[in-house]
Amino acid sequence: MNSTEIVIIISHLPIVISAVYALVVYTKLERELRVFAWFVFASAIIQLLALVLALNRINNLPLLHIYVAAGFMLLAWFYKNVLADFIQPRIIWATTICFLIYTIVNSLFFEPIRTFNSNALTVESVLVIILSLSTFLLLLNDIVKEKRGAAIKSINWINSGLFIYYSSSLLIFFLTRNFPRSLNEYTWILHSFFSIIMYCCFFMGFWTRRRNLVP
Repeated sequence: MNSTEIVIIISHLPIVISAVYALVVYTKLERELRVFAWFVFASAIIQLLALVLALNRINNLPLLHIYVAAGFMLLAWFYKNVLADFIQPRIIWATTICFLIYTIVNSLFFEPIRTFNSNALTVESVLVIILSLSTFLLLLNDIVKEKRGAAIKSINWINSGLFIYYSSSLLIFFLTRNFPRSLNEYTWILHSFFSIIMYCCFFMGFWTRRRNLVP
């Protein structure tokens, strides 16, 4: 087992911890946080399956194609609830449907399921960044702060984690396309590092909300 594999394995620990903790506090969470918990559950299942396949030298890229489509659909559901006072839900759902159609076409004709779907990942990253920036702006509004109440801290943690991860993903996709293959290993170690940060933010989001509920 080389150093890259060790880093990748370690990077999965925050995923498992976040998913387990989200399951424990699930019934105590507000609607938008419950919706986001499903994204964490799906991420944990798919990424652990992908890790098992990778360690057994089996192509796990078909799971990535599923993860991109399903993951964005769950994130769109989360942001629909968070941005309900700012963006019409039908706009987010229309965007989601268009993205799902795009990922299917991309997987069928341009980047087959056994190859890395960088096109879909890039589009997903851009869309999530737009949604996260919109959320940052919305949460500056005093009326929204009052309406969201104690959950606003949790939403900020989660939204920050998504923004950091997907922004770094765009940079990594650029590096892997424009830099020598010899550097790819280091870029994916960097990717694992940002993944750890993201899931730590998720855990803090759930933990902050649970702490606020304790009498």
